[in-house]
Amino acid sequence: MGFFKEFRDFATKGNVVDLAVGVIIGAAFGKIVSALVDNIFMPILGILTGKVDFKEKYFLLNDSKGSSFESLAKAKEAGAPVLSYGLFIQSIIEFIIIAFCIFLLVKGINALTRKKEEAPAAPATPPEPSPQEKLLMEIRDELKKR
Repeated sequence: MGFFKEFRDFATKGNVVDLAVGVIIGAAFGKIVSALVDNIFMPILGILTGKVDFKEKYFLLNDSKGSSFESLAKAKEAGAPVLSYGLFIQSIIEFIIIAFCIFLLVKGINALTRKKEEAPAAPATPPEPSPQEKLLMEIRDELKKR
């Protein structure tokens, strides 16, 4: 029973829950970036490169299953060995976008942290003088009057 209690304690710690939330948000963010790359960046890049569809770019490694296929999907369906360099280019673009977003996030967090550190502490009200200090101040004031 000690093993299960230890596992329960581990699984319910705040750090594990935070990590789980981060992984879920990261997966959702990855889907958003994939959609952005697939539906916006790659078509624009295709237009700029002469209507090239990068998803369909591949090298046929040998022609044992055929030498001409309509699409990458047809080549894979036939079991032809292919090198899908277009999908690799697309993955690189997705990585660059995700890395840039993380860079901006970390930069923003660092800026907020620096502002917090640089902000001067609110001036604390001085403590009330002790009875001895009050007496000494009265003596000082009397001596100044003479």
